[in-house]
Amino acid sequence: MSLPTHGRYDYVPIRGRPVYDWPNGRRLAVYLALNLEHFAFGEGLGAELAPGGPHPDVLNFAWRDYGNRVGAWRMLDLLDALDLPAAALLNSAIYDHCPQLAAAHRARGDEIVGHGRTNSERQGVLEEAEERKLIAEATARITSAEGRPPAGWLGPWISQSRVTPDLLAEAGYTYLLDWCMDDQPIRFRTRGGGSILAVPYPQELNDIPMIVRRNLGGDAFADMIVDHFDEMLSQSTDGPLVMGIALHAYIVGQPHRLKHLRRALAHIARHRQSLWPTTPGAIAVHCLALPEGMVP
Repeated sequence: MSLPTHGRYDYVPIRGRPVYDWPNGRRLAVYLALNLEHFAFGEGLGAELAPGGPHPDVLNFAWRDYGNRVGAWRMLDLLDALDLPAAALLNSAIYDHCPQLAAAHRARGDEIVGHGRTNSERQGVLEEAEERKLIAEATARITSAEGRPPAGWLGPWISQSRVTPDLLAEAGYTYLLDWCMDDQPIRFRTRGGGSILAVPYPQELNDIPMIVRRNLGGDAFADMIVDHFDEMLSQSTDGPLVMGIALHAYIVGQPHRLKHLRRALAHIARHRQSLWPTTPGAIAVHCLALPEGMVP
C-alpha cells in the first residue's frame, strides 16, 4: 500500500549508518534552544496557562510576557553560571518589544535562529507568496539587528507548509529545526535539486508539550532531561547523536521550575568533558563539512 509522503528524505535506520565524531572526538552534541517569543495583545495564537476567555485574554498574555520581562533574565543568569552556550530562537518582533533581551544574547555570543515574526501566527497555513514574505521579513529584521542573516529556522508553532523547506533554502537558510524524527541531522531534498539540513529539535524535551499540554511538574521535567542525557551519552558510543532541549522563559523561567532546570543543566555541565556543548548552527556547519554520504 502506497501512502502519500513528503518526499524529503528516505527511510534510513540509525543502525548501520556511517559513524563520525563531533569536535574533539565527542559523540554527543547538546544544545539549548531558548524560544524568545512575543505575542499580539487581543488577537492571534498563544500558549495558555489556563483556558482563555474572549480577547483580550489578559491572563495568558501577561503570563507569556513574564518570560521576556523576568524569566528570560533569570535563565541568562543560569546559563552564565554554568558557562553554557545557547541558541536564541527569536521572533523578529522581539527587536521592537524587548530589544534588550536580544542584545543580552548577542553579548553572550549565542546563536540567533529565525523563529518567524511572532508566535501569534502560523506560517504553514499561508499561501506560498505570503509565506515567502513572512520568511523574508523576519530574516531581514534579524540581519539588520545582528549584522548577518540567521542560518537556521524554526517555524512558529512548528508550522510548515508543503513548500517551507524549499522557501527556506531559497532564502539562504542552511538548516531547519521543525522535524523531530531523528537523533542525527538529516539532509532534506528541496525543489531544484538542492538540499537543506534538518537538525533534530525535541518534542519530548520541550516544556510546552510536557508542562503545558501534559501537566508535567518542573521536577519531573528536569528528571526527564537528566534521564534522557544519561541514556543518550551511553548510546553515543555507537555513533554521533544530537540532544536538544527546548525551553520557553514564561514556563521554565518561573522560579519553582527554574530551580529544577538548574539541577538538570548542572548535571549536564558536570559531564562537559564527555560531550559537545554547542548550538544547532555549529552542528549544521560541522555536518555540512563532512564528506558526501556521511549524513543521510
